[in-house]
Amino acid sequence: MPKAEEPTRRKAPTLYDVARLAGVSHQTVSQVVKSGPNVKPETRRRVEAAVAQLNYTPNMAARTLASAKSHRIGALFFDRYDEVGPTRTMQAAVDHARDAGFVVDIVGFDPRSPTRIDSAVELVLQAGVAGVLVFAPTAEVIDAVRQHDLPVPVVFESIAASTSNEPRMGTRMATEYLADLGHRRFLHVSGPLSWVPAQHRAHQFHDVVAERELVSVAEFEGDWSARSGYESGMRMPLDDGVTAIVVANDQMALGVLKALKQRNIRVPHDISVIGFDDIAEAAFFEPALTTISSDFEGQGRMAMDALLSAIDPLRPREVESSRDPVLIVRESTSAPS
Repeated sequence: MPKAEEPTRRKAPTLYDVARLAGVSHQTVSQVVKSGPNVKPETRRRVEAAVAQLNYTPNMAARTLASAKSHRIGALFFDRYDEVGPTRTMQAAVDHARDAGFVVDIVGFDPRSPTRIDSAVELVLQAGVAGVLVFAPTAEVIDAVRQHDLPVPVVFESIAASTSNEPRMGTRMATEYLADLGHRRFLHVSGPLSWVPAQHRAHQFHDVVAERELVSVAEFEGDWSARSGYESGMRMPLDDGVTAIVVANDQMALGVLKALKQRNIRVPHDISVIGFDDIAEAAFFEPALTTISSDFEGQGRMAMDALLSAIDPLRPREVESSRDPVLIVRESTSAPS
């Protein structure tokens, strides 16, 4: 006797499924579900028909969170866990929330996919969170999350961190240090320029080059990985009097160092190299890497503290800023020979 087939478990319909069926935005569905007044009767009927057809059940936890005493926080984190700085920032934020009596649910997303951002937002709200902290590497992610009618406080880590000194000082400090050593002709390896931190660091480099009347011989856009640093290093024009390379993070600087070694360029005798982040391995590069130590942990605590204060306006802020960046001088930089 053949076995009866087990029924396939269907995923519960979401607000976005209703929106697609009704041909409206998810914000409009949210307004209908919450009995909002600013919806045309015809649109309301279409949404209600889609709700009935899909048997959609609104997320009651998300609707009542404004008054509920939830002790859960949702964190949307882009799926690049190999990035040292952001991971340290997220861990510090989680620790700060735990110290305040909250549990953090971390949901990963692909910053290049609006659909996955939408799914991540829906998933984190289903957990009954009191607020959401978004680690948004690009302006597009910020805009995508803002399109949602979220019923709880939302803080964007990159915006909260922009009040700290790192975006204003880190790469400026690195470039000025090399200029003070006597370097005049530079190469620059940036992070992906769609990312907010990469934009900040590139702007600082350009500002110092203009102010000090230096020369940027060439610029390369990496993706934060050592591989992209290596590929940039192999393409660099090294016969044009270049004596210094400013790299937007230590992982890419590692790749640059390997490429220079393969090209028989001595660091720092021929060219100085400076990184950013002061990752744990930077002191053990060959040569040991001069870099900028940034307060990623402070930025995480500051962003989470802003969210906790938004959740409870009567709660005083505990973290108003992060510490200033620190220049860590090691063996990879010297005055030009």
